[in-house]
Amino acid sequence: MVSPPPSSAIPGWLARMYPFTPASFRTPEGAALSYVDEGPRSDEAVLMLHGNPTWSFYYRELVRELSPGLRCIAPDHVGMGLSSKPPGYDYTLARRIADIEALVESLGLRRVHLVVHDWGGAVGFGFAVRHPEKVGRIVILNTAAFVSPSLPRRIALCRAPLVGEWLVRGLNGFAEPATWMAMAARRLTWEERRAYLYPHRSWASRIAVHRFVRDIPMEPWHPSRATLAAVEAGLPGLASKQKLIVWGGRDFCFDATFLSRWRVLFPDAQVHLLERAGHYVLEDAGSEAREPIRSFLSQT
Repeated sequence: MVSPPPSSAIPGWLARMYPFTPASFRTPEGAALSYVDEGPRSDEAVLMLHGNPTWSFYYRELVRELSPGLRCIAPDHVGMGLSSKPPGYDYTLARRIADIEALVESLGLRRVHLVVHDWGGAVGFGFAVRHPEKVGRIVILNTAAFVSPSLPRRIALCRAPLVGEWLVRGLNGFAEPATWMAMAARRLTWEERRAYLYPHRSWASRIAVHRFVRDIPMEPWHPSRATLAAVEAGLPGLASKQKLIVWGGRDFCFDATFLSRWRVLFPDAQVHLLERAGHYVLEDAGSEAREPIRSFLSQT
C-alpha cells in the first residue's frame, strides 16, 4: 500500500530545501500518510517523529546527513505536512501510535532508532513501550511522554472551546506564531517560515493543528489521558536503551522542568543542553544540535 505522491505535490521552491520524493502509506483508517524514506534499503532505520505544528521538513538536514549510511524514515502525521487531512479521522494519541505501528510493520522494519520531538515523544514512546524489542537507540528533543500539569497560557487559549478553533484554524494562531515563538537563538528565514506554513494554508488544512492542541490530556477525564498514562507507565521498561537528550534551554513550552523529569526517568542518558536554543532545537542550534545526534546514531 505504498505509492509515490504526484510530482506536483511539492513546488519547486520547497523542493530546493526538501529534496525528497516522499512515499504514501494508507493507514488502517484509510488516510494517506506521507513519509520520507532515504538511505540504504535495510530492515533497520532511524525513525524521526515530529510534533505540532511541524512536519518532516523539520528533520530535512538530519535526513540528508544520516541517509548516506543509515536508512531514515520521517513520516508526516495524518493531517500534517504532505499527508491527507481528512475531517473524519480519529485525531487522538492512540490513533497516532497505531499509525506508526502500521507503518513500521508495512516497511518490514526489524529495528528502529527513534528521534522524537514535541508530540513525537508521546507517539514514539507509545510505539516503544509496546514494541521494546524493535527499538534501538533513542534521541529525545524537547518533548514529553508523560502526564504533566504544565501548559503555557497561550496554548491553553488555543484549547478553549469555540475560540480555540477560531484562533487556530481561522487565524492560523498556532502554526504562524510558532515560527517565531519556537526560536530563540536566531530567526527562521522567510523561506523556512514559508515551508513550515505551507501545509496549513486554510481552515480545512489546519484541522490536525487544532486537534493536536485539543488532544493535550490536561483533564483527568480527557480521552487521551489513559493512553498517555500507559505510555508513562511503560517508560521504565526502556531503561536499558541507550539514549541521547538534545535540549533547547529556552523552550517556552518544554522548559527545564521537563528536562529534569527526563533526567530522573533516564539517569544514564547522555544530555546535550543547548542553552540558547528554543523549542525548534534542530532549527535554532543547527549543526550544534545535529552533530551529537549524528555521532550517537552512527554507532548503531
